[in-house]
Amino acid sequence: MSQGSASPFSLRAMLPTDVEAVAGLIAEFARYMQELGDTTGPNLTAEALMRDGFGPRSAFEGLVAEVDGTVTGFLLYHDGYDTDEARRLVFIVDLFVSPKARKWGLGAALLREVAAVAKERGAAQLVWTVDKRNTEAVSFYERQGAHIVDNLHLMVRDV
Repeated sequence: MSQGSASPFSLRAMLPTDVEAVAGLIAEFARYMQELGDTTGPNLTAEALMRDGFGPRSAFEGLVAEVDGTVTGFLLYHDGYDTDEARRLVFIVDLFVSPKARKWGLGAALLREVAAVAKERGAAQLVWTVDKRNTEAVSFYERQGAHIVDNLHLMVRDV
């Protein structure tokens, strides 16, 4: 998963020892989203990452990007299925790279890596949601070849 010796960063699977660093990035991401008007807080803590990301029934898996041994980006994902197309997919839960590390292409590399994971699993598509206010992210994803699906609504129901 490494980007090679010429690259200033490396990618690898998220480990339990990464949860504190990833939780810090999640808090950084939450502050950014709050500046855009999001009223939710950073509920995904290190404890929640450990509880739900590791073990026999993990809800998600993760990738981290490191620069000089410091986790500066992450991508969380899980397997899914599209019944309309009768095919597997990988759902990206979150992708964030610290602004100070964005100049090296970590976000694009994380997307390429999760696409490789998806192909290994027989998935034909990556799917994710983006807050409409996060125009920087929308532009980034479009530059990576993604497109907005405007004929679907995101539905949520508490249980």
